[in-house]
Amino acid sequence: MPVTVEADIANGLPGFTIVGLTDRAIQEARERVKPAIRNAGFKFPPRRVTVNLAPAELPKEGTGFDLAIATAILRAEDPSLRLEGLAFLGELALDASLRPVTGVLPMARCLAAAGIRRLVVPVENASEAALAEGIEVLGAATLRSCVEYLRGEGSLIPGVRDATPAGGGPEPDMAAVRGQGQAKRALEIAAAGGHNVLMTGPPGAGKTMLARTFPSLLPDLASDAALEVAAIYSLRGTLRERPPTTLRPPFRAPHHSISRAGLVGGGTGLAQPGEISLAHQGVLFLDELCEFSRQHLEALRQPLEEHSVTVARARAAVTYPADFILIGASNPCPCGHLGDAQECRCEPRQLSAYNNKISGPIKDRIDLVVSVPRQEYRDIFEGADEEPSAVVRGRVEAARNRRGESAGHGNAGLTGRETLAAARATPPARRLLALSGERLHLSARGFFRVLRVARTIADLAGEDRVGEDALAEALHYRIEMAG
Repeated sequence: MPVTVEADIANGLPGFTIVGLTDRAIQEARERVKPAIRNAGFKFPPRRVTVNLAPAELPKEGTGFDLAIATAILRAEDPSLRLEGLAFLGELALDASLRPVTGVLPMARCLAAAGIRRLVVPVENASEAALAEGIEVLGAATLRSCVEYLRGEGSLIPGVRDATPAGGGPEPDMAAVRGQGQAKRALEIAAAGGHNVLMTGPPGAGKTMLARTFPSLLPDLASDAALEVAAIYSLRGTLRERPPTTLRPPFRAPHHSISRAGLVGGGTGLAQPGEISLAHQGVLFLDELCEFSRQHLEALRQPLEEHSVTVARARAAVTYPADFILIGASNPCPCGHLGDAQECRCEPRQLSAYNNKISGPIKDRIDLVVSVPRQEYRDIFEGADEEPSAVVRGRVEAARNRRGESAGHGNAGLTGRETLAAARATPPARRLLALSGERLHLSARGFFRVLRVARTIADLAGEDRVGEDALAEALHYRIEMAG
C-alpha cells in the first residue's frame, strides 16, 4: 500500500521522532538519516523534527523509507524542492549513498496502480523497478544527486525496462530417465492439465530424477504471470536465484525438515511468502513426502484448493498467491522395500504411522498416484532411446491450446460447472464413472478431479468428448491411491 511520509519542523528542544506504527528498522532510520543529511552537504534542522508515516494504522517495516524520510525533512526546510507526483524508495548509508532494498518490483507496481508516475530508487534497483509498467523509474546513487534533481540542477539515471526474456538454467531432460513409461505418462498428463502427482516406489527407482525433469515439460509463462512470480521473489530478496525476466516456471524442492513458516509463509512481523508462493505458477516438489510433518502437510489443504494462502499475524494478515503443481515422491514404507524384491523389515505399527502422515483430505487433492518400481538391467542399459522432453512438451502445449488454456495450468483449475461442460462425457463413460465412484467411495471432489484428469487425457488424444478409455485411465490413478 502507498505510504505518505510527512515531516514537520517546529520550535523547541532539538529532537527527531518517527511515528506511524513502525518497526525497529524504521525507528533506527533516525541514526541513518541525520548523518546522511549532514554528509550530503546539507544542514539537519536544529529544532524539533517529527516524521509521520501515513496511514498510521498500517504496520510498516524495512529500511526502504530512509530516502523518503530524508527528502521530506529537506522539503520542510526548502519549499523549492519539487515533489509532486514523485515517490521514493531506498536505504541511506551514513555517507549519504543509497543502498538497494528488497521488494522494489511489487512496490513499483503498486505505486503505478495508485497513479504515481515517477519513482526514485537506488541505482542498483532501477532495472528491477523498471519492469513495472506505467511508471517512470529514476536511479540515484546518493542523497545529494537526488536533491539536486529535485531542485532542477541535475539529472538522475533513467531505469531501462529490459523485457527480453532471460534464459533459465539448463533443465534435466526426460530422455535421461530410462524406462518408467507409466510414470512418464502420468507426468505428461500432469503437465498438460496442471494436476498434482504422487510417485511411490523403492529407493533408487528414479522418482526424484523424474520429478526434476518435470519442469522441462511445461510451457513458458505468459509475461504477466512471469512478472507476478518475479514480484514474489523480489519480496523475499531472492531475485538473484531467478532472473526477473525469465519465462520458465519456477521449481522449488524444500527439504522435509523445513519449518511450517518456511513452507506456507510466516515469520515475525509481517508474514513473508513461503515455498508454496515461491512455486507460484510452477512446481512444488516434496521429496520423501511421508518424512514431512503431518501438520505441515495439512497446511497445504487450503492452498491446493484455493491457489492462495492467507497468513495471519498479530500485526496484520497477508494473502499470497500459491497456484502450483504439487509433485510428491515417497517410499512405500520406512525402509523403502515394501513390495520390492528385497525383504521389508518394517513392523505394522511403523507402516501405519508412516502412511498416516498423508491424511485422507490431502490424498483427495492428489489427482494422479503412480508406482515407480525398481528398474531391471535390460530397461536401463538395453532399452530403446527415450523420448526427449521437447517432444513431450509439444504434446503438452497442443493439449493446452486445444482447451484455450495456454496461459494457465490447464484443466485442474476448472470449476465444477466448467468441468461438466468441458468433459462432455459419453453415456458409457458416465456409467463407468458412476459405477467406479461407488466402488472407490469417491467424494464429490474426487468425482470432479477424475473428470478433469479424463478431460486432459482426451485433450492429449485430440478427442472432443471424454470417452471410456480416457475415463478408465483417469480412474486407474485413483485405484493406485486407494491401493
